[in-house]
Amino acid sequence: MLPRTLSRLILFSLPLLAACSGTPEVTSYLSPYRIDVRQGNYVSQDMVARLKPGMSHDQVRFALGTPLVTDMFHADRWDYVYHFQPGRGAAQMRRLVVFFEEGKLVRVGGDVVAETEASKEAAAAAPSSRVIDVPASAK
Repeated sequence: MLPRTLSRLILFSLPLLAACSGTPEVTSYLSPYRIDVRQGNYVSQDMVARLKPGMSHDQVRFALGTPLVTDMFHADRWDYVYHFQPGRGAAQMRRLVVFFEEGKLVRVGGDVVAETEASKEAAAAAPSSRVIDVPASAK
């Protein structure tokens, strides 16, 4: 009697489970866990603010860490690349390039920049949104 009852219960519950699989609330709750994946060198704006022109290779390495990419053809250029892929959401990518001349830091480029007092004041004075006029194409 137990196997017959169990089989009826399974046959009755399968259509109900199949009907629930199309609802987003159930599928988002039952989806697998995805971990956050971080790759590369994380470089913050505070770390970049420590850099000063004329610093040596060792001083920059101490401030930022060992670079992810060192090109043997361009020994005076270090690339710090950081990629963050959250479990849910869009990926983020950061890149910082450090340039040396004669063993001394000369410039820094990329999308991570140091915030100075002058740049903070300029950002506060500048409008937060810009309107760009796009000319109409001539037909």
